Amino acid sequence: MSLLDSGCDLAADGDDRREACGFSRFVALGDSLTEGVGDPAGEGWRGWAAVLASALAGGGREVEFTNLARSGALTTDLTVRQLPEALALRPQLAAVVVGGNDTLRAGFDIRRSTLQLDEVLGELTAHGAVVLTACLPDPGTLLGLPAPLTRPLARRMRAVNTVVHALTERHRAVHLHIADLPWLAERRLLSVDRLHPSAEGHHLIARRFHTLLSDRGHPLGPPPPAAPAEAPPSRSADLWWMATQGTRWLAARSTDLLPGLLALAAAEGYARLRGASRRHDERMARAAAQALASLG
Repeated sequence: MSLLDSGCDLAADGDDRREACGFSRFVALGDSLTEGVGDPAGEGWRGWAAVLASALAGGGREVEFTNLARSGALTTDLTVRQLPEALALRPQLAAVVVGGNDTLRAGFDIRRSTLQLDEVLGELTAHGAVVLTACLPDPGTLLGLPAPLTRPLARRMRAVNTVVHALTERHRAVHLHIADLPWLAERRLLSVDRLHPSAEGHHLIARRFHTLLSDRGHPLGPPPPAAPAEAPPSRSADLWWMATQGTRWLAARSTDLLPGLLALAAAEGYARLRGASRRHDERMARAAAQALASLG
């Protein structure tokens, strides 16, 4: 897709043209974070990507937003399902935020995740899209899990974030350090499940991406508000959601998440007894570096 397809008729070339033109088509790829879990809107979810989409338009332009992200998605789901749909929409802006679910699987493979993410980012940028990426906090820390689970999950998340940082530079994407936002220090930014952002947390992510795009010279509308206009759910409403929808979400994931988590805990406990936890950290870091080196 050329930038002329967006209706941009500026005389600038290359990156100057891209940074001077606005966005009219925005597509989001990813998992439950980008789907919007934690930010309820009617019977569904809104989420940071939708909040950002509403703040992209400026000068009377309209932005066509499509959210392809789905709860539970792995990097494999992006290459097989979401990427073809995204390319068909010919986006000028595309969000690719994924990897957290990969770390929760027994079959986690950083090399496979690296190759798949590289394919997704490469295809989107080759078709003219500006891509948004993000590094994520490890779920064990957010959930306050015991050390036998927190350490291996953090190890895997570090590897994923290392890869995302490198691929961001490789494909000249716009990167947000979501992992560095104050999720634990400001509890209101997390939803009742402690794993997804609250409505305010989603707005924070949208505002940070808006700032990054604005700093690059992209013409945008006013930044999103710091918090949604509607009042946050009450404590009783949060508990009711967790007892109904939340339990269904957990049950749907237990068939693949729980066995993998138990296996992780058992392996980490054995490694700690042998004093091998640090060696596992080093092995995972080497695996991430080797996966990136294999890209050339």
